[in-house]
Amino acid sequence: MKKKYAICGVSNRSLKMFIGPMLSTFSNQAEIVGLLDIDSRRFEVCKSKYPELAGVPEYGADAFDKMVAQTKPDVIIVTGRDDTHVTYILKALQHDLDVLSEKPMATTGADCRRIMDAESKSKGKVTVAFNYRYAPIHSRIKELVLEGKVGRVTSVDLNWYIDTYHGASYFKRWNRVREHSGGLSIHKSSHHFDLVNWWTGQQPVEVFAFGALNYYGPDGELNPKKEDGRHCATCEVKPDCNYYMRWSSRGKEVHVADDHIGAVGTVDAQAPYSEYRSDACIYDSQIDIEDTYSVNVKYNGGALLTYSVNFSLPYEGYRLAINGTKGRIESMEYHSSGRVPFPVPVQTIDYFPLFGSKETIHVVHRQGGHGGGDPTLLEDIFLGPDPKRPYDILSGSIDGAYSVGTGEAVWRSVKENRPIRIEDVLAST
Repeated sequence: MKKKYAICGVSNRSLKMFIGPMLSTFSNQAEIVGLLDIDSRRFEVCKSKYPELAGVPEYGADAFDKMVAQTKPDVIIVTGRDDTHVTYILKALQHDLDVLSEKPMATTGADCRRIMDAESKSKGKVTVAFNYRYAPIHSRIKELVLEGKVGRVTSVDLNWYIDTYHGASYFKRWNRVREHSGGLSIHKSSHHFDLVNWWTGQQPVEVFAFGALNYYGPDGELNPKKEDGRHCATCEVKPDCNYYMRWSSRGKEVHVADDHIGAVGTVDAQAPYSEYRSDACIYDSQIDIEDTYSVNVKYNGGALLTYSVNFSLPYEGYRLAINGTKGRIESMEYHSSGRVPFPVPVQTIDYFPLFGSKETIHVVHRQGGHGGGDPTLLEDIFLGPDPKRPYDILSGSIDGAYSVGTGEAVWRSVKENRPIRIEDVLAST
């Protein structure tokens, strides 16, 4: 039977990740009955892209209860700015509605606890859209761990690299304010922490971290001029900005595929929305988050994670090693926002038994965002979990909470220069 969905947060992610596929691939399973957002211009953008939504009613940010009463949705999809997630998740659970939330589930551990407590009293269920789990490489790594290839997981090394285009984009947008995003240790790294939690089958217990703002903000070494309030579209010193010119010529900005920038037009056009634009200067003093982290995490099953992430590098990708009592898994991935400055091999998985010879595992790669994970995630959401898959992969509120809790513990450890326990981060207020 077709389910009715209401969208809270008519963002670029909601348009590309959910609304488009719901109107095409999953039109027999899903019906969009309501759109809610703080900015009416977003409704115009959405309906100009998807004219078939012309008759779908629109609601302001404070009209959630009215929307539910009038449209009677079965599921609420939460895809607004990160700090708004908790509001609509809690409201949905109060109405006993299921919720599908974009990651992160919330921006603080305390809000995650509020969500878990509310879910325990509701008929509704929370699902968090952790699409990285669904990338074929990542799913195969999970299978290898479940098959016992590495034995009991003892340590994980994960180094994540984000290029100068993608990395800088976070500092042009609302993500650069911790109050809105929780910082990148939550907004971005929650993806990575969830993968490690899922791969190991263990829960994080304690975190110690170092971090810094090395590249962006007013003290960034490549800042061509200390001046707040600039935007790329009108900036007079952008020819002297290495981050801008890396992707541009003097006559035209070169745009590449990026999930995060611009629902319509280009980033140097006038803002497509009423009160928001995504081309703020990456050197603005408003920035209060870090762009570099080095992290240690202890898990309840004895595993130890060594993690790092850097948001200003020549290319994207990661290096992963999972060590256990019977062997080791390794994998490396390289890509870039449209260009890779060197030849890139197809990603594989190397398995090293503790005593024996190396095995290279090739995985069938799929098309689609996030390493081919997006289409399969959507199938599980709208068609139900694949009955042939012998392990759980869809994420719930507990998964969302532990990923956010780890991310908050990271930035708190950076600020307080001490280990932070996850149970304290997720404690009730």
